[in-house]
Amino acid sequence: MPGHVHIVGGGLAGLSAAVELAGGSERVSVYEAGPACGGRARSYLDRQLGCRIDNGNHLLLSGNPAVYRYLGLIGAQDTLVGPKRPVFPFVDLADRLRWTLDLSRGRVPLWVLSKRRRVPGMRLAELRGLLALMEATPDMVVSDCLQPGSLARRLLEPFAISVLNTMPDTGSAALLGAVVKESLARGGRNCLPRFPAVGLSESFVDPALDHLSVLKAEVRTGSRVSAVEMADGGVAALHVGDERIALGPNDTVIMAVPAPVAASLLAGDLPGFSAPDEFESILNVHFLLPDAPVLTGGLAQARFIGVVGGISEWVFVKDRILSVTVSAANRYATRDLDELAAIIWNEVRAAIDPAATAPLPVAMPPLRIVREKRATFAATVQQDRLRPATRTMAPNLLLAGDWTATGLPATIEGAIRSGAAAAQAVHARRNTPGRPEQ
Repeated sequence: MPGHVHIVGGGLAGLSAAVELAGGSERVSVYEAGPACGGRARSYLDRQLGCRIDNGNHLLLSGNPAVYRYLGLIGAQDTLVGPKRPVFPFVDLADRLRWTLDLSRGRVPLWVLSKRRRVPGMRLAELRGLLALMEATPDMVVSDCLQPGSLARRLLEPFAISVLNTMPDTGSAALLGAVVKESLARGGRNCLPRFPAVGLSESFVDPALDHLSVLKAEVRTGSRVSAVEMADGGVAALHVGDERIALGPNDTVIMAVPAPVAASLLAGDLPGFSAPDEFESILNVHFLLPDAPVLTGGLAQARFIGVVGGISEWVFVKDRILSVTVSAANRYATRDLDELAAIIWNEVRAAIDPAATAPLPVAMPPLRIVREKRATFAATVQQDRLRPATRTMAPNLLLAGDWTATGLPATIEGAIRSGAAAAQAVHARRNTPGRPEQ
């Protein structure tokens, strides 16, 4: 018989599960502790800047299948934009060198044969590093695989830091290799850079909430699940404030909260439960310009640029907002934020000015610094082993989140996959078919 699926957490993992289940035979409820859904992938009105910004920057790829399935289900597949070619502009601040990585569209990597399209100074022998990543065993770190040279310093190491949010000397080579297999190894058609035309909420959250509303799914914001009541090896009830929500025999709970929250609710009561317990931060700095810069060349196509040799890693140009991402930011935890912002602004000017028709202001413009202290689990070999599967020892309790065993690092693609996997597990429990592939 159909049951009631209680989804705890309104981030992308929880929304993905809800979208997959809504409209079917199951009743669906989502409980989000905060005032808005979206988790780490949402937009908000920043009162300090007086404009709407994303709480973080996320660069997606055209070959992210779960992302595009999710967007297709909620009718938002056209809200992602990006260049028509798989191009990635870069600047090396130390060497004052600029280039655009221009990948081949097909699987045959012809780009490596062209000095104009590849990383400056790279040797073809360095490509062994990519092969080593794709063949990495679970106990290897990224630095075990890389060949010394320009390809590693100017592409693979920055790529590893941004994808894993963990430094290469501790980051899991197998997790990075999984991303390489799904992107570079499949050719440039799967590597077209994509990002929201307006904002993360406008692409991933608001259309999902509209879709769930039409399909009569319940979404409760400001509803923190404070306790999970266990009995007879399963979940008996959820406690939301003063409310006790009892589960029936056909009901299911999908726990789609961050790893620390899941641990606080389940550890000690759920046999065999484990979760990552070490985390890395991400620092985002949003600068508000008086006018939108007019760009040229590869930066005009891509609207972002990778930065090597500085604190900044990626600079995104969003109309009047220049938004900077610094991954694996635990290394800067003791630095003064004002000092960091001043250094980052000078790096932004060095990255943007040569590709703009007019220089950026010398004086630092109004800004907002967003530091997410527990942005992702630390993607180390040890932490990867702690990631749990979707199913648990409790038959009516499933797990979702980018910290679960998705086979990928903590990414939007991984989060959405985890929600879809939980939804499929609900269908499997009921012996009902899931949504067909799009």
